[in-house]
Amino acid sequence: MAQNDTIIKGWQPVIGLEVHVQLMTNTKLFSPAKNKFGEDANTLVDLIDMGLPGVLPVLNEGAMKQGIKFGLATSAKIAKTMIFDRKNYFYPDLPKGYQITQLHFPIVKDGVVDVNGKEIRIHQAHLEEDAGKSMHDKYDNKSVIDLNRSGVPLLEIVSEPDIRSAAEAVDYLKKIHQIITYLDISDGNMSQGSMRCDANISIMRPEAEEYGTRAEIKNINSFKFVEKAINFEIKRQIKLLENGGTVEQETRLYDSVKDETRSMRTKEFANDYRYFPCPDLVPTNISPELIEEVRKDMDELPEEKEARFRSEYNLGDYEAQVLCSEKTTANFYEEVCKVSDPALSAKWIIGEVNALLNKHDVSLNESNINTKNFSNLILKIKDGTISGKIAKEVLEEMWEEGSDPIEIIKSKGLEQISDEGELEAIAQAVIDNNSSQVEAYKSGKDKLFGFFVGQVMKETQGKANPGAVNQILKKLLAN
Repeated sequence: MAQNDTIIKGWQPVIGLEVHVQLMTNTKLFSPAKNKFGEDANTLVDLIDMGLPGVLPVLNEGAMKQGIKFGLATSAKIAKTMIFDRKNYFYPDLPKGYQITQLHFPIVKDGVVDVNGKEIRIHQAHLEEDAGKSMHDKYDNKSVIDLNRSGVPLLEIVSEPDIRSAAEAVDYLKKIHQIITYLDISDGNMSQGSMRCDANISIMRPEAEEYGTRAEIKNINSFKFVEKAINFEIKRQIKLLENGGTVEQETRLYDSVKDETRSMRTKEFANDYRYFPCPDLVPTNISPELIEEVRKDMDELPEEKEARFRSEYNLGDYEAQVLCSEKTTANFYEEVCKVSDPALSAKWIIGEVNALLNKHDVSLNESNINTKNFSNLILKIKDGTISGKIAKEVLEEMWEEGSDPIEIIKSKGLEQISDEGELEAIAQAVIDNNSSQVEAYKSGKDKLFGFFVGQVMKETQGKANPGAVNQILKKLLAN
């Protein structure tokens, strides 16, 4: 049994994920229609997307290059020749009656990603076109179809069944999300469908040699729901087997409201789809020169950026990992470091800024915090203009209004008091007004020192320079 395996009531979960990633190309995979989210229904549709007779698909080279990028980032084998197949099935949002995909000759095979020190293998990643979108709740008693998504390029990333828990599945999914966003091949927005996940789940006894029968949960669209759906399905299968039942090979849906999975249809096999090579697309050769061209165009990967941050900005492993967890955060930090202190900037991004992002459930680029106003805040903390406590208040206002911290500090009179004469007078008044505490402190109750500091800060409304206050109080209380 592997170190990372998780045993639940004597059962070992076995999980594989199929991750569908919408690629950020200008046009669709086989048609010249724009690839763009959020437009009015059926406004980004070409004759090819509609499946009209006589039209011929043309491969988008940009999508192919993005597939190669992913293969290079995961140490995978890049196909010398890739072939597109037709996957035949009927559904109203698939006008052609088939999906163009890759079965036997995908663009990428045998990759690997590191997830918390464990290697999870990628069986393959293949290019395919997305289907349209069926909507059943827009009109009463009617279903409608939006073909804007039809033909959008997808990279389907299929893992081996190496995952052993719901938590590990989420960590793997987050790693894939990190890779695709660092490569700029997808925005990975799960709420908009840019990244979707199917989970294949089975259970087995740890000593068994064969996997159990698997059920597939389709189209899970958030990290939280992936974990919930997998955990529910594991419990369902354990209960079923321990009560003498059998697990059916089927496709299931996750209901996030009821927090349960339910049967959708019997799981299909490959021959149910009557795959055959697409006669409209010739085999595509991928030359070593093209692969090298793509390699040279690639940005740093997360691990490379983390190593550089540790070296260039003298960060610890934890700080570098957190700052590089998302590309937008890493780029934000580097921009701030051009004018502000790297250590202090890292501390505030990891602490206060991330706390606000988590509290409001938004990303950094969706907030009012930008590199200019944040850099100014760090500079004002560094030069002693404001204390850390006041800086938190300023940051809150920056968050709400997008204001410049310099203007906030000036308009509200928040400058830190560092004048020794002024602070000494305040500190002496505190001592004079608290004679019993002074006597107790001098008799050995050292913890009362914090009381005096707090009183000075109270008198100055938190504006006193903490370092100066400590030095002045130590001098006055020593007399």
